[in-house]
Amino acid sequence: MERMNQDKPGVLLPPPVLYGLCLVFGFLLKAVVNPPLIMASTFWPLGAVLLIAGFSVALWSVLTFRSHGTAVDPTHPATALVQNGPYRFTRNPIYSSLTITVLGVAIVNGNVWFIPLLIVVHVVLHYGVIRREERYLDNKFQENYRDYQRRVRRWL
Repeated sequence: MERMNQDKPGVLLPPPVLYGLCLVFGFLLKAVVNPPLIMASTFWPLGAVLLIAGFSVALWSVLTFRSHGTAVDPTHPATALVQNGPYRFTRNPIYSSLTITVLGVAIVNGNVWFIPLLIVVHVVLHYGVIRREERYLDNKFQENYRDYQRRVRRWL
């Protein structure tokens, strides 16, 4: 287990990199092995809605962090415990939005490979990012963070 490096959570990889790798490998796998789908083109409006929702929640989340003057990037120190905006509903709205966005891409692209890849992303995200962030925030904000954890779920 990696120790927290000074005032940083010590995440394994920045989450956008994890989701970016998911997209790259998903497109590569589809190029090599393209399994038939049940009328994937029929569901593209659902994929478009998910893409718009994912981007919207991500933007809302980033703007909320910035309004508090704290870093969005989990490799940088947190200067505030953000509990409003989308953080009232989930402790990880950016990660939720990235997942929703990848699901939207999967549907629009008719690419089933993203589903198993997202499972891998979520395992790495849980152990390599979220658990480390939670330890860091618990150490930094103590009872305020614990109260927040009791009130707000990790995911939706």
